[in-house]
This record gives sequence, structure tokens and C-alpha cells, in this order.
Amino acid sequence: MDHRAEVSDFLRTRRDRITPAQAGILAGTRRRVPGLRREEVATSAGISVEYYARIERGDLRGVSVEVLDALARTLHLDEAETDHLHDLAEAAGPPARRRPREAEQVFPESLQRFVDAVSVPVWVRDRRMDIVAANRVARALYEPVLSDPAARGNTARFVFFSPASRIFFPDWEDNASGIVATLRTYAGQSPRDKRLSDLIGELATRSDDFRVRWAAHDVRHHRTGIKRIHHPEVGDLELGYEAMDFPAHPDWFMFGYTAAPGSPSEERLRLLGSLAEEQARADGRTTTSG
Repeated sequence: MDHRAEVSDFLRTRRDRITPAQAGILAGTRRRVPGLRREEVATSAGISVEYYARIERGDLRGVSVEVLDALARTLHLDEAETDHLHDLAEAAGPPARRRPREAEQVFPESLQRFVDAVSVPVWVRDRRMDIVAANRVARALYEPVLSDPAARGNTARFVFFSPASRIFFPDWEDNASGIVATLRTYAGQSPRDKRLSDLIGELATRSDDFRVRWAAHDVRHHRTGIKRIHHPEVGDLELGYEAMDFPAHPDWFMFGYTAAPGSPSEERLRLLGSLAEEQARADGRTTTSG
């Protein structure tokens, strides 16, 4: 990705969405820009117009944390957007100061034992949206993703390349937007991750839905929420999820799903777990007899 263009487009789209009234600026009726002018942003942030113009052209080299935070306040950036701006500024530094993030390949046995010991669906993915580990019930839950040839075990490919994703995820639009916003967040954190850049290029080349969302420059922290799934075996599920980081393995993120006690989703999730156990026993008998 062109880093200067990324910075420029991100700041411009954030500036365009803020009205003068939201920024506390009295404005006349004859305006030729949808949001704030550059000089209005500069004044509110306490910097010169020339300095802000340089920043919006994509040059974040040497920009202080204080200036970045002032711009974040002026542009009403949320936490994820503020973090993204800081990531972009860090990426503008000399390459020698930033080591490329290495993609972790082998999932440790100790972590797999922990995942397997949890009774609710738990799965782990990396920054490129590849599913790298899951317990039995999570594999049963995400079997349509794991077995889809268009997805190849990747949730982003499943959403944007597989027609089945629009059935599996009833809230497809929100899921698609969330994946793109998360990928852009990761791209800002790891601008030299070639596998990530290759995935983004593949998605942008093959999917109009992805390209439209990517152009919006939205970013998001994927931490907690509700996931609605239409599973081919047990039907509709509404699950709360929590995302967890691995401090020792920063490339991986773990997600745990739970259903509200006494809800139809809890009953269906329990049924899915039973089906997964039965399948595992059947596979074990087949292996033994073979």
C-alpha cells in the first residue's frame, strides 16, 4: 500500500464527515467542502495551516504525539481511529526502527490443550483472518467456513468470495464492514506484513463489496459484541463473543462464544456440541477399525 496515500485518504475522509457545527465552528451557508476546511482543522488543533497541509499530504514523519492527539480531538476520532492514526505515524518512521511482524505458523500444544478444555466455542485467528486453531464445538460451528473451497479457512475470503456467507451470517453487511475495518486496523499496525498486503490485494481485486468498504477508511477494534449465525444443522444462533489477545503471541486473537442462559441459542449450541461429540466418536471408531 502507498503509505502517503493511506494517511491522506484517512485524514481527508475523517475531515469530510465532521460538520462545522460538530466542531463548534460558526460557518456561513456558502461552503464548497462537505466537512471542515483544512484551515479549520489546523486552527482547532493549534497548528499552522501549512503544517496540517503537509500532514494531510501523507507526511507524518516527526509529528509529535501531542499533535496527533490534537488532530484526533478535532476530527472526533474514536479510540480505534486514534490508535490507527498513531500507527500510521509510527509506520512513517525509518524502516530500521520497525521490525516486520513475523507470521506465527505453529500453534503451541499448550495453547491447543487450553482451547480444547473450554466447553464453549473457542477459536483463534491471525491478522490475516486465517483460522489457526479451534476446539471441537467451534469447528462444528464454523464448519461451513472451514470446508468452503472459496474460503480456504479464511473468514475474509468466506465473506467476500462465498455466496454461502450471506446465509451463514444473517447480518452480512455488518460482518463485511467489520472485517474490512479490522483489516485496515491491522494494515496500519503491520504495514510491512506481505501476507496481509497480499490478502488485501486479493480481496480488492476480486470483490466490489470489499473495494467500496476499503475506500471508506473505517477502522475498528474487534473486542466484544453479538454474532448471529444461521447454522445448517441447528438453525439460528445469537451468541455473545469476547475477543482476547495473547501477549506472548501478538499475531493471534482468540474468540469465545456464549449463549444467554435459557435461550433457544443455548439449547441449539448444546445440540451442536452433542453432534460434534457424536461425530468425533464415529471418526474414532472408523480410524480404529481401519
